Amino acid sequence: MEMTKVSETSPGKNPHGIETKKIYDHENALGIHIKLQPGERLRRHITPVDVLFYVLEGEGVIEIGGEKKTVGQDTVIHSPAKIVHCWYNESEKSLRVLVVKTPRPVDQTILL
Repeated sequence: MEMTKVSETSPGKNPHGIETKKIYDHENALGIHIKLQPGERLRRHITPVDVLFYVLEGEGVIEIGGEKKTVGQDTVIHSPAKIVHCWYNESEKSLRVLVVKTPRPVDQTILL
């Protein structure tokens, strides 16, 4: 059995300058835990595969294509492949999101 304790996983380097932890990395999918502190945001980017976002804690603004929505804990959002997307934490508390990319990307994400 393979298990990962997120709190014991070291953050990795990323072009967004925020805390990310790769928690699942297998042939068919990639799982990442992201944590945005108040005022932090991701850079707008395009992922070559479908992405599922699950808000674990907090509230944030998600942008997919030209649409922005404020979402909170226990919300699942689908972002289709090759569509511009971004997260913003405009709240006063941390935002934690589980990101699942499927299939596992072989091409690079495009940063805008």
